[in-house]
Parts: sequence; structure tokens; C-alpha cells
Amino acid sequence: MKTVAYYKGCLASLSAKELDTSTRALAPKVGLDLIDLQSVTCCGAGDIHEAEPDYYLHLNARILAYAEATGSATLMTVCNVCTLNLRQANFQLQNDEALLERVNTNLQAVGVPAYTGAVDVKHLLWMIAEGEGYALLKAAAHKGLKGLKVAPFYGCQILRPSKILGFEDPDRPWSLEAIIEACGGEAVDYPAKIKCCGFPIIQAREETALGELIQPIEQAKEAGADVIVTPCPLCHLSLDAWQSKLKAATGKDFRMPILHLSQLIGVAAGLADSELKFKRHIVSVEPVLQKLEV
Repeated sequence: MKTVAYYKGCLASLSAKELDTSTRALAPKVGLDLIDLQSVTCCGAGDIHEAEPDYYLHLNARILAYAEATGSATLMTVCNVCTLNLRQANFQLQNDEALLERVNTNLQAVGVPAYTGAVDVKHLLWMIAEGEGYALLKAAAHKGLKGLKVAPFYGCQILRPSKILGFEDPDRPWSLEAIIEACGGEAVDYPAKIKCCGFPIIQAREETALGELIQPIEQAKEAGADVIVTPCPLCHLSLDAWQSKLKAATGKDFRMPILHLSQLIGVAAGLADSELKFKRHIVSVEPVLQKLEV
């Protein structure tokens, strides 16, 4: 078992609790021992980063410090936005000794342990897409997906900027496809899998956001996908909850089920319904489950 500090972020704590329960249930099957972080907050998403960059830096340094205090060298995330924010803050702190010292001085003044910069931030996707995690994944996915056609949707903030994220080629990613195929599914390819889901601008420019959102859903549908899987709860929220907005705007009722990464693997690993919590979804997942029962 690999011990990792587990940062679930806001959505997995609140509106996407199914992401947290399925991740916790899946973790031991893929060799992960999760240590919960206490007294941590939101990473600030993009809003605080833009409005108050120094506050954003302290906010994320605080999370990194508490992760390091667990004794684990790895901080595991389940959200694209959290991954980018934490890795970006970590990059700044690890490459600027004066900045690290100033931030530590401020954090220690309010009782936060000092951060040395020794933590590596990794998404669950990366933990199980290669190496020992991938080998354990193949063993865990004993139930399989029985040829289910799955469209991977990476979203943008797990791939770019590549200097900060760096796990795979942002134009030719492979990790979701590898996981889908390891679980016995068929990965469906389509251009919009690496695009933005539209979430960051839905409140300010809904029409533009829906123009972004319709691309992956429509292309996945046309490519014959039964379901879309994403490693990001914000992308999941957009793709799942806002299909009703697309129907109202375009008249098209896609009814495309959207799964969190941990749920897709969880189905292949035979996790219980109580851990997958599909009833929390807006678009019904029942057609996917029925196809797997045939």
C-alpha cells in the first residue's frame, strides 16, 4: 500500500460527495492508503488566484504544509482545478527560497507547520495510469466493463499548462484511454476530449459556455459512446447538470451519462451501489448499468 495525503477539495465534500465515497472505496483496491487532511480549505479555484494572487499562494501553501505534516511525500487530488492550483503554488515555492521563507513566516504565525517543499501533488488519474498503480488497477477491475464504449473527457486544467502539470502530452493524452481499456471498456476518440467544459464562464457568458459544453457531448454521442468519464468534478457538474440547459437552448436531448473516474473504475471493480451513489447524478446512469448486465 502507498500512503498518500488525500485532499478531496470542495466539490467532493459537498455537491459531488459520490466522488469522495467512490474514491475511498476504490483506493485500497489500487494500493492506496488515504490519510485525511484536517483543517484544510478550498484551493481558491481560479477566482482567488486572479483577484488575490498572494492570498491564493498562502492558501495553497497551507494545504501543502498540512499534507507534508502527515509524513507522506504525495498529496493526492481528485479535481483538475485543485491539481493545477496546488502544483502551481508548489512550483513557485520550490523555486523561490525567499518566497518560501516569507510564506512560512506568515503561516507559522497562525499555527501552521512550516513547509519545506518536499510534497509532490498528483491526481488520482496519474496514480493509477502507469506503474504499480496500473498493474493493481488491472487486477482490481475483475468485473470489467464488457465492451462498454466510453468517451474520455480530460478537460483543460489537468493537461495545461504542461510546464506545471507535465504528466502527459496535452495534445495527445493517453491516461484515460489506458484506464478505460484496462477495465475492459472501449475508448472512443473525439477531438473535444481535451477542450474546456465551459464551467469558468457559465455565470458571465452562458451562451458561450454552452457552446463549449455541447462539443464533447455531441461529438461523443456521434462517435457511439455509451458514457463519458472525466477526472474533474467541475467538468462532471457541467456535463451532467447542464445538459438540461443544452436541451432548452438547442432542443437536443442528449441524455449522455457522465461518470467520475473513480465511479467508472468502481463499476469495473464491483463496488457497491452505496459507494458509487449514482442516484446523485442528474442524467440517469441506468442505461449504462443495464447494458453491462446484458
